[in-house]
Amino acid sequence: MGFRGTITDAADFDPTADAETLFNAMKGFGSDKDAILDLVTSRSNRQRQEVIAAYKCSFGKDLIEDLKYELTGKFERLIVSLMRTPAYHDAKEIHDAIEGVGTSERCLIEIMASRNNRQMNEMVAAYKDAYGRDMEEDIIADTSGHFKKMLVVLLQGTRDESGVVDADLVQQDAQDLYAAGEEQWGTDEAKFIMILGNRSVTHLCMVFDAFEKVAEMSIEDTIKRELSGDFERLMLAVVQCIRSVPMFFAKRLYKAMKGLGTADNTLIRIMICRSEIDILDIRECFRLLYEKSLFNMITDDTSGDYKRTLLNLCGGDDDIAGEFFPEAAQIAYKMWEMSAMTKVQLRPTVRPASSFDPAADAQALRKAMKGFGTDEDAIIDIVAQRSNAQRQEIRRTFKSLLGRDLMKDLKSELSKNLERLIIGLMLTPAEFDAKMMRKAIEGAGTDEHALIEILVTRSNEEILAMNAAYQHAYKKSLEEAINSDTSGHFCRILVSLVQGAREDGPADEERAIGDSQELADACNAESDDMVMKFMSILCTRSFPHLRKVFQEFVRYSNKDIEQIIKKEMSGDVKNAFYAIVRSVKNQPSYFADRLYKAMKGLGTDDRALIRIMVSRSEADLFNIRKEFKETHDVSLHEFIKVETMIGDTSGDYRKTLLLLCGGED
Repeated sequence: MGFRGTITDAADFDPTADAETLFNAMKGFGSDKDAILDLVTSRSNRQRQEVIAAYKCSFGKDLIEDLKYELTGKFERLIVSLMRTPAYHDAKEIHDAIEGVGTSERCLIEIMASRNNRQMNEMVAAYKDAYGRDMEEDIIADTSGHFKKMLVVLLQGTRDESGVVDADLVQQDAQDLYAAGEEQWGTDEAKFIMILGNRSVTHLCMVFDAFEKVAEMSIEDTIKRELSGDFERLMLAVVQCIRSVPMFFAKRLYKAMKGLGTADNTLIRIMICRSEIDILDIRECFRLLYEKSLFNMITDDTSGDYKRTLLNLCGGDDDIAGEFFPEAAQIAYKMWEMSAMTKVQLRPTVRPASSFDPAADAQALRKAMKGFGTDEDAIIDIVAQRSNAQRQEIRRTFKSLLGRDLMKDLKSELSKNLERLIIGLMLTPAEFDAKMMRKAIEGAGTDEHALIEILVTRSNEEILAMNAAYQHAYKKSLEEAINSDTSGHFCRILVSLVQGAREDGPADEERAIGDSQELADACNAESDDMVMKFMSILCTRSFPHLRKVFQEFVRYSNKDIEQIIKKEMSGDVKNAFYAIVRSVKNQPSYFADRLYKAMKGLGTDDRALIRIMVSRSEADLFNIRKEFKETHDVSLHEFIKVETMIGDTSGDYRKTLLLLCGGED
C-alpha cells in the first residue's frame, strides 16, 4: 500500500545539531519541553537513533537516561519510548506485560496478533539482547492452555508471506474450520491454531469468505460461540488483523480512551508503533467507526505536553464526514458485505423452565406475598426464570385458583425499580411495548430515544401486536398518540414505522443500486427533500435489502451512510435514521451501545435498562452480551453489578437484572 504514516525523515537532518538542541533544552534549571517534543516528533525513528549516538559522542552522556531524569509521568514515558527502536520498544512492552504480579494479556494479544514476521523476529532478538532471556520461555512460563499455544505459534514469525493462494486449500481450510467448531460437539482448538497461526493474510481473507458461505455466519461469530477467555480474545484479534490492521488499532485506541480513565500504556504503544506505518489509515477507520476523529478524541482525553506530543504523532484532524482514503472505503464496503452475508444465530438468555407447573408457581407467588412482609427472592426466582409464555400461564392460573389478580398483588407488594422490572416481565411482549411507548409519550417530556429504539427494532408482527395492545389499553391508536406528541419530519418517520409495513425478503441487487444512487443524489438536495428521500427508503425497505443499499452507497459515493447522516442531519431525525442504519448493520451491537449509554455516567436510565433487558431476554440478549464485552472490554454482567449498586439498597433489582443477563462472559 505504501507509506501511510505521519512521521517521516526530516529534511536537512543534522544529528549533531539535534543532539546539541536537546542538550541545551535539558541544561540548567528546568527543561524546555516544547523544544524536546517538537524535535523528537519531527524525526523518524532511524534519525532518532543517530541523534542518540551523536549525543553520546558530543557530551559523553546517555540521551535516554537524561530524558528520564528531566521529564516525568506520561510525557516521559512517551518521549523515552519514541527514542527506542520499534523492536526494543516491543520487547520492553512484552517484558513489562509478563513481569511482576499478574500478566497484561491484552498487551500480549495486541502485539502478537498485529506484528509481521520481520517485526516478530526482530522483537525476539531484542528481548534476548535486552534481558538475557528467551521470550518464548518467559511466555510459556507465564501463560497457559490454548492461549499459550497460539502465542508460541505466532512468536515463531513463520506465517506464510508468499502471497500465493491455493483455491483448493482455501475451501479445505474453510471446511476444516467449520468441522472443528460449528459442525461438532466441542471444539477442535488445534485446528483453529494451525490455520489462523500459519496461513497467509491473503489466503485467510479468502478462507473467511468461504467459511461464511459454509457456516452462514462469520468466523468472528464462530470464535465467540466456540472459544472463551484470553484464547477467544487472541483469536478474534488475529482475525481482525487479518481483515484490517488499521481497523484493529482504531478499535484499540477507542477502547483506550473511552470511559472515565485512559489506558495510557495502550495509547502510547499504538501511537508510537503505527506513526511511521499506517496511522493515516487508522485515523480513517476511527472516523468510520466512531462519532469523532482520533485527533479530537485525543484532544478531549489528554492534556499538556503529553497531549501535544500525541497530536503531533496523530498528524492532524480529519473532516468528520469527508471522503474516505482508499483503505477506509474498501473496509467500509467490506463491512457491509460481511453484514449482508452473515446469518447470526440469535440466542436468548431466558428459556422455558423444564418441569414447569403453573399451579405450583401460582401458589408459591401467593405464599411469597401473604402475611407480613414480602419474600422478594421467591418472586424473583420464579418470574425471572420462566419464559413469557409460562408467565402468562401463571397469571391465568393465579386468577383461576386464587380468585386474585397477580399483577395487582405484585404492584401492591413491590416498589420502585423492582416493581417496574417484575411487572414488565409479567406483561406480554405486546403489552410491554405498548406500555413503554405510552411512558415515552406521556408527561412533561417525550423520550424520543425510546420511541426510536422500539419502532426501529421490532418486526412488523411485533409492531402490529403493539398497536392492538395500545388501542386496547389506552382507547386510542398509537399513531394518534405519536401525531399529538411529535412533529415535523420526526413525526412522519415514526408514523411510517408504526404502520408495521416494512418490506420483507432478500435484497434486490438492481433495485439496491438504484436506491443507493437516489440516496447519494439526495445528499445534494434541499434538506427537506433529502429527509423525505431517506425516509422513503430507510423506513420501508427490508433489512437485508438495506444492507446491500448501504454497501453500494459506499461504492457510488465513496462515503459511508452513517457519516452522511451524522453530518447532514440533526436532532431526532438524525437519531432515528442512525438507529436504523445501526440496526441494519448489527442489531445486537446497537442494543449493547444503548445499554452502555443507559448505565454509564452519574445516573442510570433505569427505564431504558429495564426496557432492553425485558424485551431482549428471550430474543438476542446473549448476542448483546457478546457485543457489549467486545466493544466495552467489560462484561454486561459486571457492568450491571457495578452500575446498579447506587440506589438499590436491597439488591433485589440488581439480582433480577443479573438473572436476565444470564451469566458472566
